[in-house]
Order: sequence, then C-alpha cells, then structure tokens
Amino acid sequence: HKFLVRETVLLKPLNPFFYFISLEKVRFSLNFLRTIFFFIDSISMANSNLPRRIIKETQRLLSEPAPGISASPSEENMRYFNVMILGPTQSPYEGGVFKLELFLPEEYPMAAPKVRFLTKIYHPNIDKLGRICLDILKDKWSPALQIRTVLLSIQALLSAPNPDDPLSENIAKHWKSNEAEAVETAKEWTRLYASGA
Repeated sequence: HKFLVRETVLLKPLNPFFYFISLEKVRFSLNFLRTIFFFIDSISMANSNLPRRIIKETQRLLSEPAPGISASPSEENMRYFNVMILGPTQSPYEGGVFKLELFLPEEYPMAAPKVRFLTKIYHPNIDKLGRICLDILKDKWSPALQIRTVLLSIQALLSAPNPDDPLSENIAKHWKSNEAEAVETAKEWTRLYASGA
C-alpha cells in the first residue's frame, strides 16, 4: 500500500501533457522499429523496383531520424511516406504533433516530392488544404536535395512563419496587422487540432 501511495503522489503533480508527449515518443519509437523491420524484410521483394536513390534515402530516414521528425514509408506503396513533425520549441506550434503525407513522383529526384499537412494548422505559408509554400518544393528544387532536407525545411518553416510570401492571404494579413493575436490563434489551433495527432 505504501508503494501505491507513493506512486500516486509522484504522478499527481505532473502535467497531463507530459504523458501525451511521452506516449508520442513511444509511438515514434515503436513506429520506427516496426517500419525498419518491415523495410529490411521487404527490400529484396517488391522494393527491388524502387530506384537505389529512394532506397538509400529511406534507409537513412529510418536509421538516422532527424530530431522531432518521423517519416515511414507505407507498406502498400514505398513512395508514400507517413510523416509526423513535433512543433518546434518556442514557436506557436510547440507541443503539437503534426501529421503530413509525402509522395515521391516517378520523376523523383528530377521533380520535387509532393507534401501536404493533414493536421489543421494556422500558418501564413500553409493553406486550408495543407499545401505548403516552400521554394524548394517549387522552383528552387534541385535533384541534389533529399527527403530529409525537405522535412527539415518544413520544420524550420514552423519556427519562422513568413507572411511576406503567403499561401493563405487571410492568415498573412492577420499576421502582419496583429502578430501577437495571430500567434495566439496559431497556439489555440495547435491545442485544438494537433494535441491528439
């Protein structure tokens, strides 16, 4: 009984969000292990049709995941990735877990990956359909860039919204006219839509 009482006392003061973030980290880890075992098992079969470039990039994404980013290929289509990005600290998106989808077209790496947010987000460079205004996804794309580069750039975009190059005009206007209020709205959307991703 003493053990149970002590356990209760230790757990009670912790913020409930601590448990959510801890569970998300466990989910990231389990997802990573599940995917890497699947990838190893299947690479010699259906995946043999994938270009070597995609195989190597996928291996690196799984073996060296970027902090705060999880990207795992679909079992049905290895060109389709399920992505999760943790909101960067000291940003309006801190504490959020954002789901994205990333697809590598047949022309990749001569053509950029197709990426969009699945989680609703209040951001001047992301529209209501989840499309992202990022130069390396458009005219600044280069075959030298990789999936990892794209995901890190999206993560950086969450840290530094740019209302001067908007995709959502209304949000950009809000950001420019009253940044403090827009930031609070972004935080509220993060609590509403990205806390249970």
